[in-house]
Amino acid sequence: MGELRCFRSELVALRMASRAAAVFLSLLLLLGTIPVVGWAQIIRRTPNQDERDGMGAGGDWAEFQSDDKMTGAKRVRFELLARNSFREDPDFQPRVELYCSAGKLARADFDPGARLAPPNRPGFWGQPQMEVRVRIDGDNHNQGWNWVNGHFLEMDKGTARGLIGADIFNVEVQTVSGTQIAEFSPAGLYPERVEQACGLKPKKQ
Repeated sequence: MGELRCFRSELVALRMASRAAAVFLSLLLLLGTIPVVGWAQIIRRTPNQDERDGMGAGGDWAEFQSDDKMTGAKRVRFELLARNSFREDPDFQPRVELYCSAGKLARADFDPGARLAPPNRPGFWGQPQMEVRVRIDGDNHNQGWNWVNGHFLEMDKGTARGLIGADIFNVEVQTVSGTQIAEFSPAGLYPERVEQACGLKPKKQ
């Protein structure tokens, strides 16, 4: 009888210890998720000079903020990296960047991370342009973008609006090593952030 009581006492103690361990483990897991949630909003990308660390802007987008040193105007840059890279530099992902100042879109750039082929058409004002093929979800069309020193292209505002409201955004571009396609997944961007910083609303195709 004494042995049975001793066994029951040990069983009760074991159950209490198991419950205490479960509670302790739950607390550790809970505390462990707090910094993870906080860090998830910080995008580990290198900011440009004078920019603050990038913050998540929804989906794969990052948002960088800075202030104009002369006017004090608030500047915001939204950045989206491609899901692939080009032949010239496997470690660099092509990217699109929206530069906004004082609540308006200043320019929208496509940076392939590779040397572009020469311009193949003139713009309205005679500026050098490159004709690219753009896919925005189910729509495919050709577009002329300003060619800047062979390093990047300035997108038109209509394409930028289509981009921020799309799920799929692909750009077929001519580089010195041939035709290549940058593949983006712009879904998830917080549209209110872009509208507030750039005065830009999504354009549905």
